[in-house]
Amino acid sequence: MGRKSVKAKEKKARRLEERAAMDAVCAKVDAANKLEDPLAAFPAFTKYDRNGLNLQIECRRVTSLNPLSVEWAFELTRANMQTLYEQSEWGWKEREKREEMNDERSWYLLARDADSTPVAFSHFRFDVECGEEVLYCYEVQLESKVRRKGLGKFLIQILQLIANGTQMKKVMLTVFKHNHGAYQFFREALQFEIDETSPSMSGCCGDDCSYEILSRRTKHGEVSAGHTHGGGHCGGCCH
Repeated sequence: MGRKSVKAKEKKARRLEERAAMDAVCAKVDAANKLEDPLAAFPAFTKYDRNGLNLQIECRRVTSLNPLSVEWAFELTRANMQTLYEQSEWGWKEREKREEMNDERSWYLLARDADSTPVAFSHFRFDVECGEEVLYCYEVQLESKVRRKGLGKFLIQILQLIANGTQMKKVMLTVFKHNHGAYQFFREALQFEIDETSPSMSGCCGDDCSYEILSRRTKHGEVSAGHTHGGGHCGGCCH
C-alpha cells in the first residue's frame, strides 16, 4: 500500500508539473496576442528602403485591418498558390482558406508603397504546437513587381524578431515540396530546419506527403531544445 501511495503521489506531481508548464506556455501566447503592435519594439523595421523599393511596414491584427486589405491578401494568395494547392493532397479549398485568413487570431505584416497600396504581406499567429509556444507563419506573399528585391527575406526576419521579442520558442511554417523556389529559400537562404513534427521526420506519411513543416528556433527555444512539455499536443491549446 505504501509503495502504491508513493507512485500515485509521484504521478499526481508529474501531472501538476506538466499542467503548470503548459499554463506558462499558454500565458506567453496570450501575452503576445494582447499586444497592440508586436512591431512597435523594432522601429527600424517599419520601413524597407532598398533595391529600388520604398515601403512602409505595419503589423496589425486582422480585426483592425480594413476588410479590403484582407480581401487583397486573399486574392494575392489565390493567384500565387492555388495551382500549388491543387497539385497537393490538400487541394484548393477557397472557403476554408478565406476563413483561415479572417480568423480573429490572425496577425498581418503588411508592406505598403508610397500610395499606401499593399504590395506584400505575411499572415501569422502566436500559437502552441506540440507543447511549445511558437509564431506560426501561414503565408508570405508578394506582388510580382516587388519580388527578388530582398523583401520576402526582410519580412521573415521581422517575424523572427517578433518571435524573439515575445519569447516564442520558434518560427514555424509549412511549405510544399514541389514549390522548389520557396523550399530552397527557407532551407538555404533563411536556414530553416525540417521540424520534428514534419511528416518526413515523424514517419506518419513520409514521402507520400507533399509538404514539409519547417522551423527555426529563437534564442528562447535554443535553451530548451529537445525538452518539450509532456502534456502538450500538436495544435493550439490556448483557445
